[in-house]
Amino acid sequence: MVARQVSPSSWYVQGMSALGSRANQNFISNAAFVVTPAGVVIIDALGSPELAKSLAAQIATITPQPITHVIVTHYHADHIYGLQTFKALGAQIIAHRAALAYLNSETARLRLQYSRAEMAPWIDEQTRLVEADEWLDKPRVLVVGGVRFEINPVGPAHTPEDLVVYLPGEKVLFAGDLVFRSRVPYVGQADSRHWIAALEQLLKFDAQVILPGHGALSTEARQDMQLTRDYLTYLRTSMGQAAKNLEPFEQAYNATDWRQFEHLPLFRAANRMNAYNTYLLMENEFSTGSSQ
Repeated sequence: MVARQVSPSSWYVQGMSALGSRANQNFISNAAFVVTPAGVVIIDALGSPELAKSLAAQIATITPQPITHVIVTHYHADHIYGLQTFKALGAQIIAHRAALAYLNSETARLRLQYSRAEMAPWIDEQTRLVEADEWLDKPRVLVVGGVRFEINPVGPAHTPEDLVVYLPGEKVLFAGDLVFRSRVPYVGQADSRHWIAALEQLLKFDAQVILPGHGALSTEARQDMQLTRDYLTYLRTSMGQAAKNLEPFEQAYNATDWRQFEHLPLFRAANRMNAYNTYLLMENEFSTGSSQ
């Protein structure tokens, strides 16, 4: 793990373009931190307590300032299993209130159980889900050491609790998993229609640099969001037509031309599940009359 500088005050570490595993310690997502005169603010906590310890060690080589806050862009395992490390260091955790539904769900419990079995010793019986100290349900401005952080809810999109963090003084936008660069996004139970709209919302920030949840930083916002947007749009169009025509999923999936995306990392691992979840989403949208 090597921290790379993004702007005068901000840095990030870049996760691998892979599925989480014992071999990579679940280091598959990005995390960032901003050094201020009064402390360090971290955006996302990485996918295991040990990774979070490595990130804290990296920060210590750059500044003696304490870690004061962790802002969680969303409660997916690869972004939150390191929270307990930063909590133990005294950091205050900030997240969107909608994450409480996930934290109290069977899905979260089973995911942690699976991770303990498959990624020990990095994720084990001591690894736990950590709630925020401050739950947001509207925009929030955090000022630490004179540095202004604009925290904005943009969900439901990738998750119901999506937050993005903008550093206006340096024009850096921390976009979480609304933006995946150079790989197939993980769609899961996402609201893809609102996700596409949220990408347009991100373009309204006057950002010179965008740090995605996965992949290298971006200096060409519109161009680098295009892949995520095009992929989501294609899923909705192809699977939406199948759902509207009552075409069975397997038949629709096999008949769809995936050539423009199949060269991307994690296509084989994620695409079928993404397509199936989108098919179910579109079925629901048609049945409730909410599709557009």
